[in-house]
Amino acid sequence: MTRSQSNNQWSGGIAAHSAPQKFRVQKSAGKFLASIFWDQDGILHIDYLPKGQTINADNYSSLLVQMKYILKEKRRGKFTKGVSFLHDNAPAHRALVTLKKLAYLGFQCLDHPPYSPDLAPSEYHLFPGLKIQLKGHHFSSDAEVIPTAETWLDGQPSEFFFLSGLQKFEQRAKKCIELREEYFE
Repeated sequence: MTRSQSNNQWSGGIAAHSAPQKFRVQKSAGKFLASIFWDQDGILHIDYLPKGQTINADNYSSLLVQMKYILKEKRRGKFTKGVSFLHDNAPAHRALVTLKKLAYLGFQCLDHPPYSPDLAPSEYHLFPGLKIQLKGHHFSSDAEVIPTAETWLDGQPSEFFFLSGLQKFEQRAKKCIELREEYFE
């Protein structure tokens, strides 16, 4: 093997004098934040934040108010049994403003173990399948991503949201206990 003095490229015994081939990079639409609320019957609501914004306690609390109306409309009859939220320990979810809003709305918040992102159902159950669906597609804008994502989410059977998700939760919780709450993927 020799190394070309002109451009520091290695070649199989022959000095290479041509520049490396450059690939044209396609600009990605980037990332944007979506809050997805779902229950055993499917997707209840998806809220998309404008690019560059992050969720905070105030906008999360306003989403909770919207959820009360959405639940009344989409889950008539089931709402009388009460609502239990399982969300992770993100700062917006644990904030005093959020906790007060949950209590005011009559929603119960299920405790999520601290430092356990591996037990958030969206992270291990919902998003992996969605990421597979979106992988390899090139979207030029958020507006192109949204219908593709929503079509995939709407196409999932109710068993996907409840039975399958609950079974995965049980398996992950057992693994978390076995590992004494050490993080795993």
